[in-house]
Amino acid sequence: MINNRKYDIIVVGGGHAGCEAASASAKLGSKVLLITMDINRVAQMSCNPAVGGIAKGQIVREIDALGGMMGKITDMSSLQFRMLNRSKGPAMWSPRAQCDKIKFSENWRIELQANQNISFWQGTAVELLVDNQKICGVKTEIGIEFYAEAVILTNGTFLNGLMHFGQNKMGGGRISEPASFGITEQLIGLGFTVGRMKTGTPPRLDKRTIDFTQLEEQRGEPGNQFSYYYSSKKLLSPLNCHITYTNEKVHSELEKGFKFSPMFDGTIKSLGPRYCPSIETKLIIFSEKNVHQLYLEPEGEDTIEYYLNGFSTSLPFEVQEAAIKFIPGLENARIVRPGYAIEYDFFDPTQLHHSLESKIVDSLFLAGQLNGTTGYEEAGAQGLIAGINAHHKINKIDPLVLSRNQAYIGVLIDDLVTKGVDEPYRMFTSRAEFRLILRQDNADDRLSPLGYELGLLPEVFYNRYKEKSELIEKILNQLSVISVRPEFINDFLLEFESAPLKQKTKLYNILSRPQVDFQQFLLRFPDVLKKLESIPADLYKEVIESVEIRIKYAGYINREFSAADKLKRLENIKIENKFDYDAILSLSTEAREKLKKINPKTIGQAHRIPGVSPNDINVLLVLMGR
Repeated sequence: MINNRKYDIIVVGGGHAGCEAASASAKLGSKVLLITMDINRVAQMSCNPAVGGIAKGQIVREIDALGGMMGKITDMSSLQFRMLNRSKGPAMWSPRAQCDKIKFSENWRIELQANQNISFWQGTAVELLVDNQKICGVKTEIGIEFYAEAVILTNGTFLNGLMHFGQNKMGGGRISEPASFGITEQLIGLGFTVGRMKTGTPPRLDKRTIDFTQLEEQRGEPGNQFSYYYSSKKLLSPLNCHITYTNEKVHSELEKGFKFSPMFDGTIKSLGPRYCPSIETKLIIFSEKNVHQLYLEPEGEDTIEYYLNGFSTSLPFEVQEAAIKFIPGLENARIVRPGYAIEYDFFDPTQLHHSLESKIVDSLFLAGQLNGTTGYEEAGAQGLIAGINAHHKINKIDPLVLSRNQAYIGVLIDDLVTKGVDEPYRMFTSRAEFRLILRQDNADDRLSPLGYELGLLPEVFYNRYKEKSELIEKILNQLSVISVRPEFINDFLLEFESAPLKQKTKLYNILSRPQVDFQQFLLRFPDVLKKLESIPADLYKEVIESVEIRIKYAGYINREFSAADKLKRLENIKIENKFDYDAILSLSTEAREKLKKINPKTIGQAHRIPGVSPNDINVLLVLMGR
């Protein structure tokens, strides 16, 4: 074995999962080799040039709170920031940033190269080196072998990737990059279950040929950022997004090409994303709609490319070109790159432990789209956890497993390994039963102490978290003891159409009223609270917002914490490898099959397996003496 080819961990794939995995394990002290086809295209934004969105923004905040990098890189590359769902409750607020995709990739490359524990190899891994079901390393396409104690696969859409442009198709993991072959066939031979998934992307348009005067401008919000800890002084000029719409003429042109669509002629048989359908699928499913909203998103400050969000398609180029001409503002638009669909291999995630280590091959970890997910954020979260746990594995440390009431990342991974996937998995707030606990504003409160304990979150950032947390508690305590008289506050309350007081009342109770805005209160009565003057300017908005949320939603939050405590009791009842499920005839046939396949670690996990009924859970509890 050649020493300079021996590493602690090998990460195969330089996408969002691979970058987080390599960064995390290297920061923890492992010597890491990152194998990627092109070091200048790491963390490539293959689809839309944006990070965050509904539930996805919460995941990025969690990555940041643990000490991961996606939030920092996003802020360094941001063109526009918006907080989605402000009109709804705080559980639904979701940050989203439009990014310069070239700067995003470049900033990730610079970050990785600055870590002396990370080495690079530009090439393709085509074979895993396995000895007695234990991973030993990988072999590249030119026959060079690299060795490691653990390997993390993050191949994205590259395994047997096949792109469709109408009736034309070509191999590739994404446009201009070749597919990867060999690993799928080997893993099937080792006992892995493989499937095929499909995703797609819309055409990119030449900015110079778009008539922006016909489009609705969508501006960003000033001063916001993803990362709790990294100073995000805006490095790039802000760019706005724009909105336009399809119409019946557009739909008519698209429908002319349906006979050439690989989606409809049987060419594509793979599982596609229900929540991000192609434009041709929209016309079938929502046939009663004559209009569909589209977003024009800039891909960077130095590029002419614009992303036509909402117009993902695999129709022939000629059909795309003809249809776009009828979209307001795009009558003279030129296509820089056509939309296309891509099929790729994924592996059944129920064959993984919660650590993302394979149940079949020891010390082999899988993360990202390989596990049946879609989205940069879902991939980055898995990469972070796989990187931490690969390092823990080789150092004989217990794996990190986040619970469902601790993080959206915990929900994501538990859903994958417990329920599996029948379509590309995308995170939504509705997937989390404790989403009021898992807000975007409190990810640092939930996870930063853990990130610091792991050794990923630097002490200076941990101290910043503690400062913020202590300020919130002090203000809440003050609000709980200060009472105000009716004559002091009633005029203010009447302005906000809130009932006047009849007697002295605690400030906490007044601010719990939905009509009363905490920031407006502080503007009117700046001298009521002490400690406010001690809040650093860059923390002020976060602290005030968190205080108000905790006051106004205290009853709901406490109810969720109570429900989470009950769930924790089931999670403490270990059942892994304790039963021969085939022999328990009082279980339903489906339950026996599912429990045998997944071999859940706890009663709590068993309860979440589709097909396992409450009666089946009662049978297991009786057998456990409960």
